[in-house]
Amino acid sequence: RMVAERNAVDKPHEAYRVFKVSLALLTGIGLASSLILFFGAGAITEYIKEPRAIFAMRAIAPALLFCPVMASFRGFFQGRQNMTPTAASQVIEQVFRVAAGLGLAVFFLNRGVEYAAAGASFGATAGGLFGLIGIVIVFLRHRAKINSELAAFPKTSEESAGEILKDILIIAVPITIGSTVMPIVNVIDTAIVKSRLIYAGYSSDVARSLYGQLTGMAAPLINFPQVLTQAVSMSLVPVVASAFKRKETQFMQDNIALGLRYALIISTPMAVGMMALSKPIMLLLYPLQKESAVSAAGCLKIFAVGIIFLAMVQTLTGILQGVGKQTIPVRNLRIGVIAKIILTYTLTGIPSVNVRGAAIGTVTAYTTAAVLNLLSVRKYTGTRIDIVQTIVKPLFSSVIMGLAAWGTHRLLIGFLGNALSTVAGIGAGVIVYVLMALSTETLTIKELEAIPKAEKLVKLAKILSRPFKKTEK
Repeated sequence: RMVAERNAVDKPHEAYRVFKVSLALLTGIGLASSLILFFGAGAITEYIKEPRAIFAMRAIAPALLFCPVMASFRGFFQGRQNMTPTAASQVIEQVFRVAAGLGLAVFFLNRGVEYAAAGASFGATAGGLFGLIGIVIVFLRHRAKINSELAAFPKTSEESAGEILKDILIIAVPITIGSTVMPIVNVIDTAIVKSRLIYAGYSSDVARSLYGQLTGMAAPLINFPQVLTQAVSMSLVPVVASAFKRKETQFMQDNIALGLRYALIISTPMAVGMMALSKPIMLLLYPLQKESAVSAAGCLKIFAVGIIFLAMVQTLTGILQGVGKQTIPVRNLRIGVIAKIILTYTLTGIPSVNVRGAAIGTVTAYTTAAVLNLLSVRKYTGTRIDIVQTIVKPLFSSVIMGLAAWGTHRLLIGFLGNALSTVAGIGAGVIVYVLMALSTETLTIKELEAIPKAEKLVKLAKILSRPFKKTEK
C-alpha cells in the first residue's frame, strides 16, 4: 500500500525507499524470531510437554527468516501493481514445500515419528528459501527497468527511516492483530466445544471424535476457496490505495465493485457445489472412515455457506486497508467472534445440534464481519453495489450448477461408485457453471475481451447470451 501511494503521486524514489526500509525491518524481525525459535525450541517443547517436537521446531525455524524477507519483495512488486513475481514465487514456494516436506517425512519415517515430523516441517523452510531465491532473481531481472524509472524522476526530500517505520507499524499492527483473532478463537473452541458436548451427554471419547470431524475433516476444505479469493483481495489493495491517493473516486469505486463481484463469482459456485455434494466429497476424501465422513458432511454443508462470506470479508478487508481504514476490519471481526462464541457455547450444548453448532458459530462470525465491512466500505468510499450483477447472477448460475452436479452424481453412482461419480459430478458442475456464467453475462463480454487469448470464449459468450437478451427485451 505504501509503495502504491508513493508511486501514485510520482514519488518512485520514496516508494523504493519504503521497500529498502521494510526489507531491513523484516530481515531483522525474521532473523531474531528464527534464532529465538531455533535456540529456544527445547524450552518451548518442554513447556508444552512435547519434548520430541524439538526437531520439528528447529527444522521450521529458518522459515521465519526467509518468509518475511520474501514478503518484502512481494509487497514491493504488488505496490507497483505487478502481481506476476508474487505468483511465480508462490508457485515455487509451494512446489518445494510439498516436495521437500513429503519427501523428507517419508525418508525419515523409519527413524521415528519425531524425525519424520521434522522432515515435514522442513518443507516450510525449503519452500521459503526457494520462493525467496525465485523472487530475488525476478527482482534482479527488473533492476534495470526500476533504475531507469527512478532516473526519470527527480529525487524529492526523503522521509526519514523512522517516519517510514512508524507508517509501516500503523498499517501492520492492526492487520497482525486481526490475523490472530481466528486462531485464538480456534484455541477457545477446543475448550468450549468439548466441554459443551460432554454437557450435552456425550462421552469424552465421542466428544473428541466429533470435534475431530469438525476441525480435521470438514473445516480444512474451506481453505482452498480462500486461497483463490485472497488473490482478489491482494490485487485490490494497491489499486484502491493508488486511486484513493490520486482522488480518482469513480475509478476506485469501479474497481471495488469489480473486485467484490469477482470474489463472489469464484466463491459462490464453490459454496453451492460443496453443499450439493457434501456427503459424496467427504466419502471420497475419507473412504476408510465412512461413518465419520457421513457425520462430518453436515458440518461441511454449514461451512460451505461461510465460503461466500469469508470471501467477502477478505475482499472488503483489502479495500478498507487500501483506503487507510485497516483498524475497521479488526473491529468488525472482533464483533463477529463475540457472536460466534455465544452461538457456539449455546448450540453445541444442544444434543440434536452438537458439533454443528460450532460450524454455525463460525459462519455467523464471517457473516457479521462481512456485513459490517460492506457497510464500512459504502461509508468510506461511496461505492454502490449492483445487486443483480454481483449477487443474483452468480447465485442463479451456481444453483443450476449445484443441481447439475448433484443430478450427475445420483445418476452415475449406481454404475461407477462414489469416487468416480463424485468426480464426474464436479466436472459436470464446472462445465454447467461456465456455460451459465457466459449465457447470463455474469462475466460480461467486455470483461472477457480483456482476458488474453480468450477470443473463442468471447464468441461462445455472445452465442449463449442471445436467448437471455431476447427475454430481457
